Amino acid sequence: MKKPIGVIAFLTDIGYKDHYAASIIGVALNTCLDIKIVSITHGIPSFDIYEAAFILLASYRYFPKGTIFVVVVVPSADSSKNAILIVTKNYFFIGPDNGVLIAAGENDGIEQVLLLNKSEYFRNNVSATFPGRDIYTPVAAQLACGTPLQSLGTLSDP
Repeated sequence: MKKPIGVIAFLTDIGYKDHYAASIIGVALNTCLDIKIVSITHGIPSFDIYEAAFILLASYRYFPKGTIFVVVVVPSADSSKNAILIVTKNYFFIGPDNGVLIAAGENDGIEQVLLLNKSEYFRNNVSATFPGRDIYTPVAAQLACGTPLQSLGTLSDP
């Protein structure tokens, strides 16, 4: 398992025309200033986990080993899905447990899966409709700044 290197790459369906993309970047920087943030895209069609999974699979390997990927594509009916962190041989993938992370995770070799259930690492006042801002992003920033993996959640079966 590679160590996180302080790079967070976002892949979302939240668009470019409003405050949502800016809010996740702001949350990441407020959690940890010593990170680099990259936006793969915020233009995934709304709720299209298949397109998101494809873009993630097609792009992750071109990033430096140790990059943390945050995928925010959560169909509205799935907003209560568990947040997970997939640790692979070379990368870290954070997002909903709705299948969007599996292809990239399996391609790089899944080593661990953590259920992100430690609310002390979440943003205060977690919204039921924006886990990307309130759960995935602060956890990614904590990981990027050196918080030990095992502190962020509990091990789950891969």
